[in-house]
Amino acid sequence: MREAVRSVAEHFPTAIVSGRGRDKVFNFVRLAELYYAGSHGMDIQGPTADSNHHLNTPSKGEHTRSVLCQPASEFLPMIGEVHDLLVEKMAAIPGAMVENNKFCLSVHFRCVDEKTWGTLAEQVRSVLREYPRLRLTQGRKVLEIRPVIKWDKGRALEFLLGALGFADRTDVFPIYIGDDRTDEDAFKVLRSRGQGAGILVTRFPKDTLASFSLRDPDEVKDLLRELVISKR
Repeated sequence: MREAVRSVAEHFPTAIVSGRGRDKVFNFVRLAELYYAGSHGMDIQGPTADSNHHLNTPSKGEHTRSVLCQPASEFLPMIGEVHDLLVEKMAAIPGAMVENNKFCLSVHFRCVDEKTWGTLAEQVRSVLREYPRLRLTQGRKVLEIRPVIKWDKGRALEFLLGALGFADRTDVFPIYIGDDRTDEDAFKVLRSRGQGAGILVTRFPKDTLASFSLRDPDEVKDLLRELVISKR
């Protein structure tokens, strides 16, 4: 999969948009030539100085332009406080895990006994009652805590398109692939633009604003390879 993503990035500006912290995503993917939007797009950085693979291409400027966007910096101390409180609360619930994604927090309950899910959610809500500037949403067996600002994966997509000079171009076809509820914000942006395609990764039919679907990561990898072949 890493090679497939690397190959796509050789021909198209490529970004990974994730709820996880940007540094964590980069350490997992380890491709310097990508754009990384961590914390649901609240922490965006362009290709690092280690990336020089576009030096011989005419579109170098579009691909390697440095991008940095952190619209929620003022929330960092508050998020740190809430993280410590949640860690203390979740210590009493076997299997619960609190993840600090810098500009947002994730409380994972995939490994928690289903009978305890209600208790876990109430414990999280009890902490957030003292922090009205933070909001709670739910993903796939995870509770997400984010700043109350108008920013999500859809806004991150719009920012990247603008930063790359693609916002007003009609000859650009953005493709966004995702498998989580939070990806619906990006699908919504593409649908409202009437340009590009959202692709939901799922084995089961779901309500979605995506235009197409793929069943699993293997099919995603096949699609990425086909994109490279068609470009070549």
